[in-house]
Amino acid sequence: METEVISKNFIEQMIDKDLAEGVYETVHTRFPPEPNGYLHIGHAKAILLNYGLAQKYNGKFNMRFDDTNPTKEKVEFVESIKADIKWLGADWEDRLFFASDYFEAMYEAAVKLIKKGKAFVCDLTAEEIRSYRGTLTEPGKESPYRNRSVEENLELFEAMRAGKYADGEKVLRAKIDMASPNINMRDPVIYRVAHISHHNTGDKWCIYPMYDFAHPIEDAIEGITHSICTLEFEDHRPLYDWVVRELEYPVPPRQIEFAKLYLTNVVTGKRYIKKLVEEGIVDGWDDPRLVSIAALRRRGFTPESIRMFVDLCGISKSQSSVDYAMLEYCIREDLKLKKPRLMAVLDPIKLIIDNYPEDQVEYLDAANNLENEDLGSRKIPFCRELYIEREDFMEEPPKKYFRLFPGNEVRLMHAYFVKCESFVKDENGRITEIHCTYDPETKAGSGFTGRKVKGTIHWVPAPYAMTAQVRLYENIIDEEKGVYNEDGSLNLNPNSLTVVEQAYLEPGFEGAKPYDSCQFVRNGFFCVDAKDSTEDKLVFNRIVSLKSSFKLPKA
Repeated sequence: METEVISKNFIEQMIDKDLAEGVYETVHTRFPPEPNGYLHIGHAKAILLNYGLAQKYNGKFNMRFDDTNPTKEKVEFVESIKADIKWLGADWEDRLFFASDYFEAMYEAAVKLIKKGKAFVCDLTAEEIRSYRGTLTEPGKESPYRNRSVEENLELFEAMRAGKYADGEKVLRAKIDMASPNINMRDPVIYRVAHISHHNTGDKWCIYPMYDFAHPIEDAIEGITHSICTLEFEDHRPLYDWVVRELEYPVPPRQIEFAKLYLTNVVTGKRYIKKLVEEGIVDGWDDPRLVSIAALRRRGFTPESIRMFVDLCGISKSQSSVDYAMLEYCIREDLKLKKPRLMAVLDPIKLIIDNYPEDQVEYLDAANNLENEDLGSRKIPFCRELYIEREDFMEEPPKKYFRLFPGNEVRLMHAYFVKCESFVKDENGRITEIHCTYDPETKAGSGFTGRKVKGTIHWVPAPYAMTAQVRLYENIIDEEKGVYNEDGSLNLNPNSLTVVEQAYLEPGFEGAKPYDSCQFVRNGFFCVDAKDSTEDKLVFNRIVSLKSSFKLPKA
């Protein structure tokens, strides 16, 4: 009997080794975002990785806000992050924490380091500290304040807390090694003075810990076993280990780094998105042209599609970029069997069936999804006057155009064959009406085999049609030019949003709610906009078109 070989990523292999050797008895992970903006698709990888590891090893997962920098943090960002993580399906249960919950413990930890002779108060300015730091090839220079006594340092640090110094006047630094080949170990700043209100603690504190000092303490207090972070923190790991070692935590957490998720031709930088929002180019951090998690949700992406995407990207140590088309592939794969395929006309032109009785209406059977019978069927009213897509008629068609043109016959989807007899133009030469005749013998499902037609077009019954605004999105970046100009500004696509003010929908959309999605036949997958759609005015966002050249690489 063959046993299934289960492939594990390098993080799982490290965890297996730790558990086997008794380093840890269980697995406890966390996701620690800074609440200074909305999360984006790259964060989804970190969320699902940390939560997935906790699930896989029957461990625990914490949600913790790393709110040690009050200058950029807002309650709005806290709430948006919580909503995003819940939507992705990561459940922190009752373990929601804030770094600011531990400010007192961090202060006591700093006092402990001072008493051990491992931290000192420094009067150098930020610029002087940088100049003393040295380079990658030359060692740094010790601060003239490095050898203050323990008593003096304790007194000065307490005065910092009491608000006796201005911002930047003094800092607390770890005393490690100014000649270390790792610049992060050259007496890094671990506390700074900042007279600013905090969203969680108000004005209680005027000194705040630096991230590299706070993070290992938070992990150790919460009992985190594996602190999973991205590769830019690899050079910070010796400092992380130094902090937990010097503070003598009984079960020190272990930091492991993995490669970030990079998408081609997208904007993820918070300062760029902030600028787009402030200049009114997008309508918020959740504008469907962005790749924040809130934006993807509003556009109509599903948690399942994001999880599929993250799984396909995999976990590795090497940096690489992923084509945005792969994300679109995942949402198509997720929706194609789940959602009904309904008819909508985005650029309407009226079609009149001259030989169909004026007062007659019949209800035709239509499968909701030909690939999934479980979605059932519906009845569509059919009558004399319909709307079709303008592109489905041509006065003078090229070769191999199989849709409607004078003298040609096509099938109306779910209905009958119709033949174009004539058309009407307005004073500007624009076609306003198409006149056809239908063959009552050709009703869909009747078994008619008398002749065949090469084209099938969709339609909407004019008297019964619902109206909606439809938004067609393209990449906000001009893909041919790349993301950035030489001056660092964004290469924006002027056609990233096209608004169809009045599209016509078949009468199957009554009661559509925010985030409801379906396929518009031939036009793509669409979602009811959660921000602007109302009972009186439906607004649909195109999630993705139906076709793409993207193919998964062969295994």
